[in-house]
Amino acid sequence: MKITSIDTFTDAFVCFVRVTTEDGSQGWGQVAPYNADITASVLHRQVAPYSLGQDAFDIARLIEIIPEREHKFPGSYLARAMGGLDTALLDLRGKLEGKPVCELLGGAPGTVRAYASSMKRDIRPADEAERLKKLQQDYGFTAVKFRIGSECGHDQDEWPGRTEEIVPAIRKAMADGTTLLVDANSCYSPQKAIEIGRFLEDNGVSHYEEPCPYWRYEQTKQVTDALDIDVTGGEQDCSLVDWERMIDGRVVDVIQPDVCYLGGMHRTMQVARLAHEAGIPCTPHSANLSMVTLFTMHLLRAIPNAGKYLEFSIEKEDYYPWQEGLFRSSPYEIVDGHARVSDEPGWGVEIEPAWLERSTHQVSKQTP
Repeated sequence: MKITSIDTFTDAFVCFVRVTTEDGSQGWGQVAPYNADITASVLHRQVAPYSLGQDAFDIARLIEIIPEREHKFPGSYLARAMGGLDTALLDLRGKLEGKPVCELLGGAPGTVRAYASSMKRDIRPADEAERLKKLQQDYGFTAVKFRIGSECGHDQDEWPGRTEEIVPAIRKAMADGTTLLVDANSCYSPQKAIEIGRFLEDNGVSHYEEPCPYWRYEQTKQVTDALDIDVTGGEQDCSLVDWERMIDGRVVDVIQPDVCYLGGMHRTMQVARLAHEAGIPCTPHSANLSMVTLFTMHLLRAIPNAGKYLEFSIEKEDYYPWQEGLFRSSPYEIVDGHARVSDEPGWGVEIEPAWLERSTHQVSKQTP
């Protein structure tokens, strides 16, 4: 079954991808959020030419040959564009076979434990503690993640003393047994990261995300080797070679690939497989409620080394106004701290027609 057209529907933040085959069958996917209009241009110029007229079911071959054909352009934008193709083709196949994507990947529908993931650093510790406590009461979250340090902060906190204040404040506010996770977003030097890590261990935090500049693997490994807490990372990495280095070198205790940043489900499954062989769990990055969280839910239902939980953003229209109104019916509902992967074919979601109507539309078509 040949691919005859690839459509993108885009604003600056989101780009949905529709793939159509010669018999009129269609599947929907999404590139990574942010500067999505740029990624759409990359998709039409550097991904579509190698995809049109090709077998829609041979996703692995397409995702392998595109980086080779575009070998002078390695990096994030090409991977993000490939992710839109990959996820749309999986939706297409799922609909044709009447199966959810997780089943195509060897898994099954069902529930996934979620952690409430805060994206805010400008919030006072007492206010963050209060809102996480309320979310736990309302939705049953048994794990929460919050921000420490400052993004790429060169050892500086968002404001002096914030980290030392927020960690015990969250611990005190949450119910007994709640799992605490923190994200440092590349803030620290190794020495400072280890110092903060010991403070986190003393306060019962179990997950320490991206403590050092993520591109400095040797720094992160120093922290991993020095601490008992799980040091985690990998959301930004889009090179399979870098992933091999990270896993073989045991740079982190838990890997966190992002399905959209890495280039789709096929490449993410490859990385998860490498980690499984090395005995490393996979807790993917999914920091907003576009389709990336849905992709991640299906992934976690299919891989043998799924981590303890799904990252589930708690930020709504006040923080992410662009993620509102994307779907006709939201695929995201937390019940007793769990999200559910449905048994609907493909991704099991329909893009909101009104959003598509006001987006920027482009199409690449197979030429005779």
